[in-house]
Amino acid sequence: MSAEEIEVFAICPADAIERGGAKAFSLSRLDEAGEARPFPIVVIRAHDSSYVGYVNACPHEGVWLNFGSGDFFSADRAFLKCGRHGATFEIDSGLCIEGPCQGKNLQPIALAVVDGDVCLCGERLVEDDRPFGSFEDNDETMEIMIHPD
Repeated sequence: MSAEEIEVFAICPADAIERGGAKAFSLSRLDEAGEARPFPIVVIRAHDSSYVGYVNACPHEGVWLNFGSGDFFSADRAFLKCGRHGATFEIDSGLCIEGPCQGKNLQPIALAVVDGDVCLCGERLVEDDRPFGSFEDNDETMEIMIHPD
């Protein structure tokens, strides 16, 4: 891959996430050794229709942010919130401003809207390494699971 090429993977249609909403996706990413690893992400659509994404793991103990309640937001929907320990994060920066991991950040992911789809950029996913048409009906690595918010 040349320096100008960036791997892009369509996650969902841009309008599949409502303004001020978020959705979780479970993907599989290849590590440096070529091994498949779980790659849970969350995509947030701001009220101005911009998109921001993070690895769906609280820096405190690595649990999904929507663990428990299934929601990603504080009661006033102004912040992201960890469902297990209540850590509160700025939506735009991922910085923890309150809770057991205060001062730490959520791990950002690169997103772009391409042809009406929200796309993950710069990651090597398991789904990208297989030739088109080679998926079996029972192949779970190709599924993108949307968890309710």
